[in-house]
Amino acid sequence: MRLKSHHKVTLTLGLTVAVILTAVYFYLDNNLKNYTYKRIRTDLNHEVSLIKSYLEQIQGPVDFDKIADQLGHDISARVTIISSDGVVQGDSMFDGEALHGLENHLSRPEVQDALMNKRGESRRYSHSTKEDMLYVAVPFGPTENSNIIRLSLPLADIAHISDHLKKFLWLGLWLSFLFALLISHLASRMITRPIARISSIAQAIAGGDFSQKISLWQDDEINDLAKAINFMSEHIRTRIEEVTTAKSRLEAVFLSMIEGVMVVNSEGKILLINETLKKILHVEHEALGRKPLEVIRNIEVQEIVGDVLQSRQGVKVREMSFFFPEERILRVHAAPVLREGKADGVVLVFHDITDLRRLETIRKDFVANVSHEFRTPVANIKGYSETLLDGALNDKEHALEFLKIIYSESDRLAKLVDDLLKLARLESGRSDLDLKPCSIAKILDWVLAGLNIQAKQQEVKIVTQIPEDIAQIKADDSSLSQILFNLIENAIKYNKPGGQVTVSAREQDRWIEVSIADNGIGISADDLPRVFERFYRVDKAHSREIGGTGLGLSIVKHIIQSHNGDITAQSELGMGSVFCFTLPKA
Repeated sequence: MRLKSHHKVTLTLGLTVAVILTAVYFYLDNNLKNYTYKRIRTDLNHEVSLIKSYLEQIQGPVDFDKIADQLGHDISARVTIISSDGVVQGDSMFDGEALHGLENHLSRPEVQDALMNKRGESRRYSHSTKEDMLYVAVPFGPTENSNIIRLSLPLADIAHISDHLKKFLWLGLWLSFLFALLISHLASRMITRPIARISSIAQAIAGGDFSQKISLWQDDEINDLAKAINFMSEHIRTRIEEVTTAKSRLEAVFLSMIEGVMVVNSEGKILLINETLKKILHVEHEALGRKPLEVIRNIEVQEIVGDVLQSRQGVKVREMSFFFPEERILRVHAAPVLREGKADGVVLVFHDITDLRRLETIRKDFVANVSHEFRTPVANIKGYSETLLDGALNDKEHALEFLKIIYSESDRLAKLVDDLLKLARLESGRSDLDLKPCSIAKILDWVLAGLNIQAKQQEVKIVTQIPEDIAQIKADDSSLSQILFNLIENAIKYNKPGGQVTVSAREQDRWIEVSIADNGIGISADDLPRVFERFYRVDKAHSREIGGTGLGLSIVKHIIQSHNGDITAQSELGMGSVFCFTLPKA
């Protein structure tokens, strides 16, 4: 059970008052008993002195029993008159035979004390009345030793008087306790009300509400506490704003980084991982609190984390290959987070160099392919030129054939150089495009006029399916004609005798989609993804035989992309191919 502060203060003060009043009660009870006894004793001594004076003034024969009865009635006490030899001459409680039956009182302590000291006193059990009594005795008479007057009261009367007084004492103490409890409650509420307000506002501050302030009217320690909490609240609010701002900036930097970032603690468990790294490595499950190996499934990452935590110095760099969900090459920089000379964690930055390595591979392949493509015609030109210089020039029949070969190879070199230059311009973005509305039908007619002879020679039929009302294309007409020329020429070259090339177009939202389909030799599933690479040939021997440079589709792709379009290829080996590209409407 939870007690509030003012209840605790009230309870504490109430218990304190109760203990004090209890102690007061026992103290007063004991003093009250002593006071009651002393007062009765004093009264008895006073009354016995008065009775002594009264008896000494009586002249003549005296009926002591009658006098004892009268005095006992007047003072409400037992009055006993005893002779000097101990015989009871009168007693207010006994008459007649009972009086004569009383034993000799000479041996009574108070009687002996009175005879010896002129005043006797005793508290003892009375065999006559069968109860505890208080006795006071003094001698009286001419010689002061002739008779003894004794007064006595039952101690039960003292207890009765004491109990009666204790009732008033209990009532007074209870009223005092209740009054003190009420005052304690009011005082505790007055004391704890500011504390309760401080507690309420402190809880609001703990919950993030820094708008409330504590204002108290009293000038004491509680007010000092309120001022301290107000200062602390403002200080915390300022610090939280600074931390929040810094955190927002850090998160903005962290989230905007194109590199993947991971932070692990001293135990090697992930504290932070950004979205870029999750996308790169296809991390879908919760990563925080787990080890890198459990999330990335690459032992090299776990090893570099362990190495950095153990060495605690320098930046370690390592290239790693990841094969899921796709093959990627990442360069990982790992640096320790040092605190007081100890490695408190590791920061890992992942740079995706897959494209860089792919470009390096392409560059190497490009250099190798260009070298290879140039080597053959250059070697032929050189060889036939040397033959002519060695004397074949005089052989008219063979010299002419050699010159034709030299011309053909030089023309092949020229085409290769032109295609390379054109591809370089396209890739660099320096190609000047004159974009304007173009009729796909008109450009197609112009392209087919230059390819019909080649199609007839290879016995390939060309079919067009262009709607008359199709929208115009926004493109550079010379570039569009080159796209169509290259795609249709390839469809003719790689077709079969008796085959067919179908050129169709249709409108699709904001685009014009053009398809060139053939039923030729087709492309295998392994070769299809690479058909747009430079110098890549599906059938190298056949390509060289028909004079291809291996750059046509790469040029087509770059021209289409420069028009903000796209191109795709579908094919099945032995069944033909479909090349489909889209360009924007005019």
